[in-house]
Formats: sequence, C-alpha cells, structure tokens
Amino acid sequence: MGEYSKGKRNGKGREYHEKGKLKFEGVYLNGKRNGKGKLFDENGLLIFEGEYMDDLRNGKGKEYYENGQLKFEGEYLKGKKLNGFLNYYYQNGQFQSKEEYSEFVQKGKLIQYYENGNLKFEGEYADGLKKGKEYYENGNLKFEGQYLNRQKEGEAKEYDSEGKLIFQGTYSKGNRNFNLCIII
Repeated sequence: MGEYSKGKRNGKGREYHEKGKLKFEGVYLNGKRNGKGKLFDENGLLIFEGEYMDDLRNGKGKEYYENGQLKFEGEYLKGKKLNGFLNYYYQNGQFQSKEEYSEFVQKGKLIQYYENGNLKFEGEYADGLKKGKEYYENGNLKFEGQYLNRQKEGEAKEYDSEGKLIFQGTYSKGNRNFNLCIII
C-alpha cells in the first residue's frame, strides 16, 4: 500500500505481514526503504524506528524490546551499528551501557551499569584493548586493569567484594602470572 512511480514504490507506503499486521511504514525510493521508517514484528509491536537507505538501516535509529521499552539507540551505516555513542538499555528501561564506535570498531569510552543502576565498568577501548575499572554490584571496586580478547591481560589489581586488595600482578591470556604478583 502506498505511492508508485514506474512500477516501483516511491514516497510514503506500508508493508504487511502475511497475517495482515503492519510490517513496515515509511518512505520508499525506487522500490526500496529510504528515509524514515518504522518496522513492526508479526504481532504488530514496534521493533525499530529510524532511517533507511537502500533497504538497510542507515543513520539514527532505535530498537525496542517486545514490552515496548527502548533497547538500543545509536547510528547505523549500511545496516550495521556504527559511529559515535551507542546506548543500550535493559528490558526494564534501566540504562545498560554507552559504547563508542568508530568505523564499525569499538574505540573510545565504555560505561556499563548493572540493572540496579550501579556502575559495572568504566574505561575505554584502544587498539583491541579494553582498559578500565570493573565494580561489584554493591559498588566496590573489583578489578583494575585491561582485557585483550575478553581475557585479563597485563598489569592488574583485584579486590574482594568488601574492597580489600587481594591480588596485584600480571595476567597472561586470562591467567595470573604468579612469578610477578603479590597475593594478599
């Protein structure tokens, strides 16, 4: 349903799922989604709203959970989450994380929160390394150091849930290097 020109969708239009529920509502150019649009699941619930180019998400956009809560907001390029700050949310609406990307690669600041709103991690990504501080759900410092490929790597400090230093030394591929450490 919508406007046609030369046998192709052009202008505002709608697509429907097989069972008749609205699937997409937005703007078309030469038969493809281009411009602002909204995407709905088979139950008619909004799952995405934002900008499209050549049928792909391109530009600012938002994704939603089935309960209608915001799941993600950020920027896309050719269908992929991309540049700038990307914000993620828990299903209850609580802010989950803010991640910075550049050219499809995670670079720059990273801030993550627990579902209760307490800080979980603060740091940054650079050259494949994730550096920063990790916290327990109670707010006490848990780990200070860096990760490479999701494994602890290099100089680090670890603390128990009460905030007491329990390890200071180096990690290699996620394992403590006991030759260069202090265990308290």
